[in-house]
Amino acid sequence: MRLENLVFDAVDPVRLGRFWESVLGTVALPDDSGGYETRLAVADGHYLDLCFQPVPEPPRDAVRLHLDLLGGARQTQEVERILGLGATHADIGQGDVPWVVLADPEGNAFCVMEDRAAYADTGPIAALPLDSADPDRDAQFWAWLTGWQPYDGIAPRSLRHPTGRGPLLELCPEPEPKGGAKNRLHLDVRLEAGDEMEAVAAEVVARGGRALDPDWGELPWRVFSDPSGNEFCVLPAPA
Repeated sequence: MRLENLVFDAVDPVRLGRFWESVLGTVALPDDSGGYETRLAVADGHYLDLCFQPVPEPPRDAVRLHLDLLGGARQTQEVERILGLGATHADIGQGDVPWVVLADPEGNAFCVMEDRAAYADTGPIAALPLDSADPDRDAQFWAWLTGWQPYDGIAPRSLRHPTGRGPLLELCPEPEPKGGAKNRLHLDVRLEAGDEMEAVAAEVVARGGRALDPDWGELPWRVFSDPSGNEFCVLPAPA
């Protein structure tokens, strides 16, 4: 399996997708689903697709998965550039911190980070922090699910693609337990040739996750939650 997509719920997928495309310098992909998709190339054929799927109204839940963008020595200039693209300053109770919190045009909070050695070779997305009730447990779950490996980062537990390139997946202590609303951002993993969906589904449950039935009709993928309740999708292997 491999981590393939970062998915945003969006009232205006095209507008939000083009905003993030401008921020990250990604490349648009064909999308005939009413959404928008753009690809972040990482290294050695590794990539992360940002997918923007339509929803009827803005999500109102707390952000449990967000983007930390590479700022470093150019943090101030990056903040000004991103504000010029349509972001706004955001106060999520962060207080006096060395990073800058912004919000995208649909109110999704994200951070522009200060210089950190852990973010060498990440590209424009430094990290994907994910709220966790138990970072040790959830790091093991996501390492199995994605094939990413433990990495010595800033968060209690971090994972990274085996190439040592691209963003970190950071498991961070949750400020409050997951509520009933679906996360506004989630991750998709893709099966590889030889992976069996039913075997993966059984293993998800055995490792503390749950199979979900969101009543979205017949879908080619399956929806699950990790042990902390964060939704994710498992996509079928390429034909």
